[in-house]
This record gives sequence, structure tokens and C-alpha cells, in this order.
Amino acid sequence: MIEYPVDQLPQLINDLMQCETTERKNKLLADAQLTLSTEHLSLLFEAIPKEQRLEIWQLLDEDTQHEIFVNLSDDSCLWLLQTLDDTDAFKLLDEVNVEELLELEEVIPERFVEYAKKQLDEAQTKQYDLAQQYPPEQLGHWLGFDFLKVSEKLTAGGAKKLLHKGLPQYSEVIYLVSRKGSLIGEVAVNDLIKANDGDNLMTLANHDFSSLHADDDLYEAAEVVIHSEQMAMPVVNADNKLLGRLTIASAYELRQEITDEAAAKAGGLREDEDLFASVRKSAKNRGIWLGINLATAFLASWFIGLFGATIEQVVALAVLMPVVASMGGIAGSQTLTVIVRGLALGQVTDSNRNALLKKELRVGAVNGLVWAFVIGALTYLWFNDIMLSITITVAILLNLVAASLAGVVIPSILDKMKIDPALSGSVILTTVTDIVGFVTFLGLGSLLLL
Repeated sequence: MIEYPVDQLPQLINDLMQCETTERKNKLLADAQLTLSTEHLSLLFEAIPKEQRLEIWQLLDEDTQHEIFVNLSDDSCLWLLQTLDDTDAFKLLDEVNVEELLELEEVIPERFVEYAKKQLDEAQTKQYDLAQQYPPEQLGHWLGFDFLKVSEKLTAGGAKKLLHKGLPQYSEVIYLVSRKGSLIGEVAVNDLIKANDGDNLMTLANHDFSSLHADDDLYEAAEVVIHSEQMAMPVVNADNKLLGRLTIASAYELRQEITDEAAAKAGGLREDEDLFASVRKSAKNRGIWLGINLATAFLASWFIGLFGATIEQVVALAVLMPVVASMGGIAGSQTLTVIVRGLALGQVTDSNRNALLKKELRVGAVNGLVWAFVIGALTYLWFNDIMLSITITVAILLNLVAASLAGVVIPSILDKMKIDPALSGSVILTTVTDIVGFVTFLGLGSLLLL
């Protein structure tokens, strides 16, 4: 059997694309289903051009089709439902659970949502209706319902019988609830196992526990779980009724969503854009930021135009301008990346921002001094002009310090204005470093070289 571990996924894609026989494709896909995770099978499917996807899809067994379907990006999921005939499309929704439906309903047409809702059993229907009481940005919309809760009046022996039926994943405790469903304590599974059968659970319970609230911000709640050193945390409503829980696995998935979305937005992209999305859709998604970048580029060019006479007389300035702009842009981007990540993780606050700014300015000054002298020395060796060398040395130093300042201040201001700094910070930063670099370099050139 040919094995395709994750690091050989590109080879499998190549093999499928180049394979000419259905028999060979069947063999490749059968092997892939045994060796690749569902997530990577979904990546494989999305890496195939759309005109060939249906052929690959039809070679997969129904269980694998369902697993891939619920893991696809929004664009790919919608494309698949719209491309399949209704019989096959509805069949994909037969086994969708409540958590999967909550994710799909934001993407797929209403008629598919209504069909999937009818396939839920009574318990899942109640869970779905509960989720609808909270908007998607709140924790209550995305609760996990796989947990064990028992009555406060139960004995340890009765609880142990429930353990024999199996515990849900990430379960370190079982939850004690009152007759009305209020959360009143947690019993550690290890303590329960060691307890005598006649012991009352209330005597074993920890009553000083932490819980999340259904109206908490989804991503803030995820960070609480990650830093709690617990495998899961219970979620209650305003009346302290136990509704569900958030596990450590789900919390890390939510953090990754934020990271992926920020990375995509930094490039002017949508995080869920299909690799083979239509040219029109991809162009539309990216075009707006090309337009914004064009406007800022013209602004920088206008500043350069103010020094046209200087450039005409000292051609070396035009030759060296890209060096000044590039160094400032890279230094600023490094600082910007650190600050945006800190803002996303809640590490940058009003209290530590000034200390962080001072630190980044010192970093900019140190790198500025080192690289300014290196570039100054190279410029002197190239052009044999000490004044030109001094000009670029000072310009590089000032631009790297300015880049560090901008890398802290710009994302902080954007965050205060409720504008995603990952989305627009890099465009503004590049404009600032270009303008500062050009004005400093060409201004000094006008003073020292003419």
C-alpha cells in the first residue's frame, strides 16, 4: 500500500491530477482515506481544480464524503451543494449533528438548513433552539453538549455506574446540578473512583469552581479556557443553569480561527476563500486593497516629486531610495506583527503600551545604528562620496526608529477605533515608512549635497 503521510500531501495531489485511469484514482483515494486525517482529506479535495472535483468526489465512500463536507471552507461547501443534484446534496445533510449545522447555517441556502433541522433528533433540536437564543459572537451559540451531569442527591455508587457507560472526551469532572438544573458543584472523576459507594456526592464536590457565561464573547471565553489549566469549563446562563461546556480542544480551534483570519486579512483576503474560487470573486476580494495601496503609493510618489530637482542633480539618490524604503518597511512590519499578535491575545493594554513602545524604540535605535553604518560604509565604497554616505546613514537611522514607533502606534490606534489592525495596519505602515524615509533621505540630500 502506498502511504501518504501529511508531508506527502503535495505528491498525492500530483498523482491524482496526472492519473489517467479511474482504477488508479480509486487506489490512490483508498490509500489516502486510510492514512490522512479528515482535515487533510478536505485540503486535498480543495486543492483539485473545480472541473475535476466531482470525479474525485464520486470515488469517495459516503462516510468520507460527509466528513470532508463538514470540514470544507465556506466557499467550497457552498459550491459543492450548488453543484450536486438535490438528491446527493440532501443526502450529505442526513447525518449532520447540531454543532455542524450551526456552522453550516451561516453558509448554505435556507432550504438546506431547514432540511437538516428536520433530521435532528429531539435532544439535538432542543440544543439547536438553545443556540439560537444567542448571537454567533457569543459563547452560548457554540456550546458543547457532550458532558456528564448528575443530581446532587446521587450517591457515589450511582455515579460510578454512569462512568461505566463511558465518559465524553476531555472530562476530568462530572457536574452536580440541583433539581432545577442549577450548577452547584464539580466532582473530580479520580475522587469519584476512589470514593465509597455510599458516599454522598455533595461531600466529594468542589463548590469553589469557575464557570463561563453563555453571553460571554466567544473568543475571550476561549482564552479563559486555554489559561485555566482545565480540560473543559462549564457554561451557565444568567440563572446559573448548566447549559453546556467549552473544551480545551474547541478553545484552541477558536484561537486558530482568529490567527488564520488575521493572516488572511493582512493580505486583503478572506480566510475562507476557496483555492480555486472564481476569478471574479477572487479579484473582487483582493481588488479593494490593491486600490487602497495604489492611493498610498501615489501619496508617497507625490512626496518624492517635491524633491525632483534634487534627484535630477544627484542621480545616486534615486539609486539608493529603494534601500531606505525597504529597510523602513521591514523594520516596521516586524514591530507591527508583534503588536498585532499581542492585541489579538489580549497582551497589549493601556498599562503596558508605553513600556512596549520604549522597548521597540530601543530595538529600532540599535538596529538603526548597526545597519545605518553598514549601509553608509557600502555607499561610500560604491560612490566614493562621504556626504552621500552620511546622508543615507542618518536617513536609515531615523527611518528605522520611525518604523518602530509606527509599528506600535498604528495598530494601537486602529484597535481603539475598532478597525482590525491586521487588515489595514500594513498598508498604513508602509505609507508612513516610505514617506518618512523619502522625506528624510531626499531632504538631507538637498541640504548636504547641493
